[in-house]
Amino acid sequence: MNKSLEDILFEASSLCNVKIHEYKELPVSSLSFSQELLDSCKTNVCGNYNKSWSCPPASPTMEEQQNKILSYKNILVFTTKHDLEDSFDYEGITKGMELHSILTICLGDLIKGSFPIYGAGSCPVCNDQSGKNNCSFPAPCKFPEKMIYSLEAAGINVIELSKSAGIKYNNGPNTVTYFSMALW
Repeated sequence: MNKSLEDILFEASSLCNVKIHEYKELPVSSLSFSQELLDSCKTNVCGNYNKSWSCPPASPTMEEQQNKILSYKNILVFTTKHDLEDSFDYEGITKGMELHSILTICLGDLIKGSFPIYGAGSCPVCNDQSGKNNCSFPAPCKFPEKMIYSLEAAGINVIELSKSAGIKYNNGPNTVTYFSMALW
């Protein structure tokens, strides 16, 4: 690959017309893992527990994912920021997640499985136009080469990741920020 991962990220942003808010390249050693995040997955707060190949209990264990992640040297963290009408703007929050997922999928399409990608929440590859999760689970995954694993399901503490990267986790009132990362 002649282009840098950063160049490919900007190409993805241009192709899918979704603006990158912030990004940073970091050593993989800057990641912080938390068993508590996986424990919270079991409470099914997001509604994807046992409904997606990229989320527990179907996803690789935290230890398996941690070993895979730590076998790489670097990460490219990127965010998208979305303005909301108010803090209860569920439609704006959902639209922001949809746009962030489009950018993450577009990056995945451009790198064609060369590097693993982790995104915000459950894998969005099979989501429909409304953002509804249409994962084939428990039937076999239709696109295993395109799967985008959940940062949280890997036990990655996004708040700590934002601090390590010097990227804002909270961009102020009436905004929502989503994180993804690629390994290389």
